[in-house]
Amino acid sequence: MAQGRGSVMKCMAVTLCLMVCLKTSFATTFTVGDASGWSFGVSTWPNGKSFKAGDVLEFKYNKAFHNVIVVDKGAYDSCIVPAGAPKFQTGDDRVTLKKGVNYFICGFPGHCAGGMKIAATAA
Repeated sequence: MAQGRGSVMKCMAVTLCLMVCLKTSFATTFTVGDASGWSFGVSTWPNGKSFKAGDVLEFKYNKAFHNVIVVDKGAYDSCIVPAGAPKFQTGDDRVTLKKGVNYFICGFPGHCAGGMKIAATAA
């Protein structure tokens, strides 16, 4: 009987360990801009947040007036949309972060310059 309890305890310990390991490996989804969504002045939204590679940024916006363009640092700084840059335009887009700095801008004229851009660093 004692041997049966030992096996159950080992099984419970392994299960608990697996649950802890799996919990830490799940990605987190962040809504860009929180309740305000993807909008003007969102550029400071990433400040103080901890992102990791595999996390998901959800961009919510009015697709008639905005979009999301994945860019490099140069395009982010200059607010110029490069030819062939990945573009999202559904109004509810999810983008998985890669390790390093991930840059996003709105490609509508004047929006990036108005602060509709973010740089999110993922560990």
